[in-house]
Amino acid sequence: MMNSIIRLSSLFILCLLYNFADAQLSVAKIYSDNMVIQRDQYVKVWGWADGGEKITVNFMGNDHVAMSNSNGNWHITLPKMQVGGPHDMSISTEDESISFNNILIGDVWLCSGQSNMEWLLSNSMNAEEEISNATDTNIRHFKVPLTYAGEPKEKLAGGSWASCSPDVAGEFTAVGYFFARAIREHHDVPIGLLNSSWGGSRIEPWMRREVLSKNGEDPAKEMVEEAKKRAEKNRIKLEKIVGPLSTEDKGMVDGNPIWASSTFDDSQWETHKLPQLWEGQGLAGFDGMVWYRRSVILSKQDLLQDIKVGVGRIDDSDITFVNGNKVGGLEQQYNAVRSYDVNPLYLKEGKNIIAVRAEDTGGGGGIHGEAAELFIQIGDEKRSLTGEWKYRVSAIHESTGFSPNHTPTYLYNKMIHPIIDFPIKGALWYQGESNANEADAYVYRDLFKTMITDWRKLWGLGDFPFLYVQLANFMAADEEPKESNWAVLRESQSAALALKNVGEAVIIDIGEAEDIHPTNKQDVGLRLSLAGRKIAYGENPVYAGPTYKSHALNGKKVILTMNHIGSGLEARDRYGYLRGFALCDADGKYRWAQATINNGKVEVWHPDIAKPKGLRYGWGNNPDDVNLYNVEGLPASPFRVEGL
Repeated sequence: MMNSIIRLSSLFILCLLYNFADAQLSVAKIYSDNMVIQRDQYVKVWGWADGGEKITVNFMGNDHVAMSNSNGNWHITLPKMQVGGPHDMSISTEDESISFNNILIGDVWLCSGQSNMEWLLSNSMNAEEEISNATDTNIRHFKVPLTYAGEPKEKLAGGSWASCSPDVAGEFTAVGYFFARAIREHHDVPIGLLNSSWGGSRIEPWMRREVLSKNGEDPAKEMVEEAKKRAEKNRIKLEKIVGPLSTEDKGMVDGNPIWASSTFDDSQWETHKLPQLWEGQGLAGFDGMVWYRRSVILSKQDLLQDIKVGVGRIDDSDITFVNGNKVGGLEQQYNAVRSYDVNPLYLKEGKNIIAVRAEDTGGGGGIHGEAAELFIQIGDEKRSLTGEWKYRVSAIHESTGFSPNHTPTYLYNKMIHPIIDFPIKGALWYQGESNANEADAYVYRDLFKTMITDWRKLWGLGDFPFLYVQLANFMAADEEPKESNWAVLRESQSAALALKNVGEAVIIDIGEAEDIHPTNKQDVGLRLSLAGRKIAYGENPVYAGPTYKSHALNGKKVILTMNHIGSGLEARDRYGYLRGFALCDADGKYRWAQATINNGKVEVWHPDIAKPKGLRYGWGNNPDDVNLYNVEGLPASPFRVEGL
């Protein structure tokens, strides 16, 4: 009997402890120190507590009170507020309290899309100078963690607001930062950059099931099931090559990097030639962790100098060790160059071991980049680390064969849905490369407009400003006019201008033929800011380059009237000729045409085409010779006119 009483008492105490732990006061993770909250909007503060708790939010000297419901959910709506700060906020129950400091009231811009939006300031043009000058503490940044889910989730995985300074600005979205900087040159308002972006993502993962599926079925179901089948087949194939695979990192035991130790025996490991992604070296289709090891010999004289190791670019994350000691690491930065200072206490005369744990979550994986980025630097001398490295696979990801950033709804569910109650000024969008294929480029125009309309519906703030970046020029230029999926995708993006309060930044002139990530993010942010100043801030700048308005035929010539000519049209050519125009002949073939500016209009002709059937401008993956601008320096947007 006594034992039964003891067991019941213990159970009762455990239940009390469980309920206490489960009932701890918490706040949505979008709230933290250094945050920016949206001016001139009702601001919802929300979180979780025990059922029936009295919650008090104190902000700007005023108490706002609510009760948590039976499920422990609570929210309090703050009144509309004007620009100001810094302020403090406290959130409390009878027993607990949470406080946030250094809060500004200003404008919050959602920054979303794929890698060109995720692209860091530290990887952009003139990065060192830009970071050293990034001292405006009225620019703040919040990075939503790269997470996904099959169903909408209420809670973010994490994140915190950072106040701009040279110490942290390198981790900001570069496009967002340069946009914010340009806006603040004209408006003294704090800018918060809410960065929810994922490299390589298609547009469908950022959209809700309700707008992607007409019958309510999960649009991702078939894709996920097929991915699981492929993953299992791929796992069997890989295990024949590397042996049994598990999800546990065999190189790290209880937090101890045993595969990084200078005394670890790697004599049975295979070799890879670096820098080169592992897919091309026997690990095709593998997503997970691979350890690399390389020895270097240091003399007594070497140890007297500063030493740095460069381990190239690692897709996606790394932890780098020297003789078992961590010297650096980056997460989810597949194109960032890794270069780490080495504490002299970690080094010794003779043989030293550099070890890298490389982790890939999808797509290509491993150590890649330029040969010059793999080195050990001793004082002013650089010694190459290219060539053979020992390697061993340590863990496989459960998601092998499954790409959440390509799967409909999966990013919306975890990276957008949890923040739709947080008011914003507007959205910045840079995405489309992953949809620029023959099957998707035209379909994109409906998806894009649908997503914009749905996001506006979800936030419930009306037709908030939506500013996006048209795809840059990329890949080899065409010697002759030809069809282009990238051109169709740009046309599909421009179709969104039919919606209210939508602006486009055209960057057809600042791309890079050999790099899908042009480093000139300064002009991208600046051109977005021009559209923002027009649409969101009530100014009247020349905010767009020339766009097609209408045409007329005059014999062989096509006479074009353009919108957004600003102070006038301009040919960026010493002789005044325009390039990038093509006309369609009687056989349906496009041929490069001659063009010039005459009395504010563009005249296009070809001496051998009497009756042109169609016209195109800048129509190609990389129309690198386009040179039609307005006097204000904004490039004309590519376009086509069929059936002249």
